[in-house]
Amino acid sequence: MTENLNGTMPAVAYRRSLPIDDPESLLDVELPVPRPGPRDLLVRVEAVAVNPVDYKVRRNSDPGGEPRVLGWDAAGTVVAVGDEVELFEVGDEVYYAGALDRPGANSRFHAVDERIVGRKPATLSFTEAAALPLTSLTAWEGLFERLGLRGDALDQTGTLLITAAAGGVGSIAVQLARALTGLTVIGTASRPETVEFARRMGAHHIVDHRAPLAKQLAEVAPGGVDYVFSTIGTDRNLTAYAEALVPFGAIVAIDDHDSLEIGVLKPKSIAFHWELMFTHSLFKTPHQVNQHRILDRVARLVDSGVLTTTATRDLGPVNAANLREAHRIVESGTAIGKITLTGF
Repeated sequence: MTENLNGTMPAVAYRRSLPIDDPESLLDVELPVPRPGPRDLLVRVEAVAVNPVDYKVRRNSDPGGEPRVLGWDAAGTVVAVGDEVELFEVGDEVYYAGALDRPGANSRFHAVDERIVGRKPATLSFTEAAALPLTSLTAWEGLFERLGLRGDALDQTGTLLITAAAGGVGSIAVQLARALTGLTVIGTASRPETVEFARRMGAHHIVDHRAPLAKQLAEVAPGGVDYVFSTIGTDRNLTAYAEALVPFGAIVAIDDHDSLEIGVLKPKSIAFHWELMFTHSLFKTPHQVNQHRILDRVARLVDSGVLTTTATRDLGPVNAANLREAHRIVESGTAIGKITLTGF
């Protein structure tokens, strides 16, 4: 296939922050094909997934009329490389989550730093692979870097609570914890279909996050909870976490809050961590290549049958109408697993 990399490409962008039911909230546009920087790959995007970060940026960051492309999960094929690229070649199939401070991947071609890119799992389609990067990086960093769990340590015992265990991050965190540790995993879910999905991902126990947590946790973990991976509701559940956690326990949170009353954690010396997988790319840390290694490790786990994709629903080609529907579903908080779009 001959690529025209000197012209324009189809993309989906937004020009103003508008409610998702407004037909101009996301628009089909034509943009120049990006030129890769020294460490960049130019990827022909074959599939994308939608995350809460997509609608949060669309709602809270107004580009003032200039087209801004969203999209922080993609899978595709490398069609060009920068002069200093070391890890990939033209023709490689890749998957990645990109960077917040660069254009997103809702475009036919996308430039991305090779250090935050992994080789696509060989056993997955582009669509199935696109569902994994952002959530896998968040879950891996949250579990093994922020909480300090040991990977490949099935002798590691204790109890881990993961909220919204049927969501994007929760469903991967459950799988990783079950596959690589000996922890007992408690997931939260509130609907029959999300309970079933969380169990399928591997949760040992399920509690209802729409009901008070402390009493439920005392019943399934009478010895207390050692770790909490909080994907939603950190503000309203912090007191329940403090009650359920053992002394010197730990919390990692990924949701957004301007302030939290963390004083409730002090009596038990409970540690609190934030996890944002974009930190490496935002601050150009010297260790951002760790994300390349994590994605490659996740791909090997997928190809060996240890992990499974969390793609659950594909809405068709990448265009404004389909992306508006994807944003609407994710924004509603009712998505199970990951929403994907395939092709242009």
